[in-house]
Amino acid sequence: MAEHEPNADMARFMDLEVPEYAYMFGFLQADGHLSQQSRDRGRLTVEISARDVHILREFQRLTPYNSSISERTRSTNFAETHTSAIWSLCALEARTKLNELGLPYGRKSKKITPPRVEFSRRDYLRGVIDADGSVGYTAQGFPFISLTTASTAVGVYLCRYTRMLTGAERLIKRNARDDIYNIVYTKEPAMRLAEDLYYPGCLALERKQAAASALAAWIRPDDMRAAPPRRRWKEWEDRILLEHGKPASAAAALGRTPQSCNLRLWRLRSGLVPLPSAEG
Repeated sequence: MAEHEPNADMARFMDLEVPEYAYMFGFLQADGHLSQQSRDRGRLTVEISARDVHILREFQRLTPYNSSISERTRSTNFAETHTSAIWSLCALEARTKLNELGLPYGRKSKKITPPRVEFSRRDYLRGVIDADGSVGYTAQGFPFISLTTASTAVGVYLCRYTRMLTGAERLIKRNARDDIYNIVYTKEPAMRLAEDLYYPGCLALERKQAAASALAAWIRPDDMRAAPPRRRWKEWEDRILLEHGKPASAAAALGRTPQSCNLRLWRLRSGLVPLPSAEG
């Protein structure tokens, strides 16, 4: 077991405007576990593959409280032997700070939300993706970046951030088997997102930093047509669509395809999107 003597600044601990702490908090929300017992006892633990132990050492360096890293080897569903590294932190003051920022005690996968204080957004998202996401190339050779999460708030936040950055839109929906969200970006949006999140010198898992850097090498083949940017629906268009009530006639009035109008009309009528406000 490797003990760690604290050397970080207590006054800045978990200041989420500091990129390293924003990243660390995102990682802890996704892959950490906060437990508590009687008489204010408790523990924060993070268990990851031993190949990524370097990131736990960085967390130790950033934490001004005593903590330790240990290893264990066991059999899993995926391998006969798997060695993991475990970072443990017991200090009540540290646990209280993390809990106040939005790291719940106990089961947390659906409860976590982006911080409600000012924070470094791309560093926070990189932490979440390093813990619960993937970066690389698909079997077809397309660059991709993805996140698997049970949290609606985190999923929506990633989609909003990526839309503002790249223009790519996603409507998230839990899958039927696991009741979780699988959010995937490919090709140019994935390249742009990876470039933004995994900037030079950032704190990250080394293997995912390398994978993100490798995405920059992809070039769209000349014979691969790029999908046109999506045209977002506006309230006045929703009003016209509802007034017509039929996709074909609304399509002619709005300059959209009947398929687009049919889908939007269904979403409005089924309550999947809000109805437009009345004109003033």
